[in-house]
Amino acid sequence: MERYPLYIFDLDGTLYRGNEPIANAADTVRALSESGAKIRYLTNNSGQTRAFFLDKLIRMGFPCEMEAIYTSGVGSASYLAANGLKRVFAIGEPGLVTTLRDHGLEVANAGSDLLTVSAGSESDAVLAGICRHFNYDLMNGAMQRIRAGQPFIATNPDVTYPMEEGRLIPGAGSVVAGIQACSEAEPYVVGKPNPYLIRLILEELGFPPTSALVVGDRVDTDLVSGERAGCPTHLVLTGVTSVPPEGQSFSVDLTGLL
Repeated sequence: MERYPLYIFDLDGTLYRGNEPIANAADTVRALSESGAKIRYLTNNSGQTRAFFLDKLIRMGFPCEMEAIYTSGVGSASYLAANGLKRVFAIGEPGLVTTLRDHGLEVANAGSDLLTVSAGSESDAVLAGICRHFNYDLMNGAMQRIRAGQPFIATNPDVTYPMEEGRLIPGAGSVVAGIQACSEAEPYVVGKPNPYLIRLILEELGFPPTSALVVGDRVDTDLVSGERAGCPTHLVLTGVTSVPPEGQSFSVDLTGLL
C-alpha cells in the first residue's frame, strides 16, 4: 500500500478495544514510525486525559509521546478558549474536567473531586461529553443554561463505545442526544466527524491534507472527518464497521497499511 508522511490513527476499535490490544496493531504502527512516518493519535473519547492515553499506548507497545495525542476533550478546550468561553458547565468524566482546567478554563460545576454536578457557579457555555454518572439533574442543569442562551458544545457524537470481546456501551452521543432533546438546541460538535482536530494536527505539523492518511474503524466519524479535512482515508474492520462502503480503502486490520 502507498506510504504517507503522516498517519492519524483513531484509538478505540482501531488500536484497541477497552483494555484489549488489537492483534498486530502495535507492530504495524511501530513499523510505520520506524520507516520515518509521523504518527498522531486522535480519539473522540473525552473521558480521559492525554497522560492516561500516553500510559495506555506505551503499555500496549505503541510508539508515543504526549504531543502526539489529540482527544475531543483537548479539542473542546481549544475551541472554548479560542471563542472566549472561559467558564464551562460540563457534563463529563473527571478526565474532561482535568483537561479543561489544564487549558486554563474554569469548570463551573466541579469541585476538588473532579465530579460534575447539576448546580454550580455562572458559566459561559455548556459542554457535554461521555459521562458515566449522567442523570436527570445534570441534564436539567444543562438544559436550563442552554435555554437561557448559553452555547451548547458537544465533545463528540458517538452513540456507542467499543469494549473488550466485541461489546458496546453508550457513548457521549447518547448523553448529548438527551440534552439536545430537552433543550431543543443543536450542539456544535468538536470531535469527529468535524475535521477541527485533524486540521489542528496538520497546522501544528505544517503538513498538507494529502500527505496524511486518516485511519479508523467508523465511517460516520473517523473517515468523514478525514474526508472533510481533505485527507485520504483507510478503514479497518476491527471495530464498529464490519462491511466497507463501495470504493473505500480498507483492510481487515492494520497490517493492510504495510
